[in-house]
Amino acid sequence: MATRSKDVRPSDPAPNPEPGGVIRAAKPRQSAKGEQTRARLIAAARNLLAGDGLAPFTTRNVAALSGVTHGMCHYHFANRTDLIVAVIEDIRPEWIAPLQDAVDSPGTFEQRADRVIALLTKPEAADLSRLHSSLHWFALNDDRVRESLEAEYRLWRSCFVALFQTLADELGGGLDPRPLGEALASAADGLAAIQSLDADVDAPSVMRTLVRGLAAGASNA
Repeated sequence: MATRSKDVRPSDPAPNPEPGGVIRAAKPRQSAKGEQTRARLIAAARNLLAGDGLAPFTTRNVAALSGVTHGMCHYHFANRTDLIVAVIEDIRPEWIAPLQDAVDSPGTFEQRADRVIALLTKPEAADLSRLHSSLHWFALNDDRVRESLEAEYRLWRSCFVALFQTLADELGGGLDPRPLGEALASAADGLAAIQSLDADVDAPSVMRTLVRGLAAGASNA
């Protein structure tokens, strides 16, 4: 008799037929234990990706680090790429959500810009910095990873566009916020790279100069 994985609960009773008499089977819902196992695997994958590179990033090593069987790892993630994509989604609250909050919270353009500058000039945690570097490397060699990471960066850049949309609204329209937002996003990304090599760079002054220069140029256009 076939056994059922402990990480999945039985599906709900068969649903009522759809119009035409077609019955679609309900998808099994993941149990709390299954969700915990998945979270442990993602955390282990993140640690390996952000590590010193001595341990290869494989599903077998992820399983060992998280304390689950290799088979259970493949039950939740079909392959290594699935794990990497899950990590990309998992870190969104750490680098994109705070930027969204800084832009979307009430205030003038200047107030929102100050929040964005304060956020962008905080030193990035070392593990997150290493993790981003590792993800970029995998993106060069895996199309699915690249597509997933590109989607996250589009979301990240859209925050800067939204910031300058606030300025456009204050000026009464006629201002295209996209090139301004894209320019600031590119500069912020470059500044992060510089900071990783030179801790003495005055990041707040650089960011304030960039934002004020872009805003002044837009206002005088």
